[in-house]
Amino acid sequence: MKLLFVTSMAILFTGAYALAEPMTSGRPTAVLNNAQCQDLWAKVHKDGDSLLRDKARPWVVNFKLVDSDDDGKVSHDEFTFACGKGMIDPNPGT
Repeated sequence: MKLLFVTSMAILFTGAYALAEPMTSGRPTAVLNNAQCQDLWAKVHKDGDSLLRDKARPWVVNFKLVDSDDDGKVSHDEFTFACGKGMIDPNPGT
């Protein structure tokens, strides 16, 4: 009976931890600092106030995660947040 209780608790806590730590496609070793992020935004962003999916595709590692409001484009704020999570590739195709 104790084994069943301990096993049940372990499963419960493991599941709770999995829900508390959402999976991302970010690369922690590829986090860009604010200056790098703003330089890259100026390079890839030429018009409008956001990047449409096709224009963002080479730079954004996981578009669905970066487009947090699910409007089909990446705003400056979404781009900056993604830079800090390693979800922006400063050198796509290399």
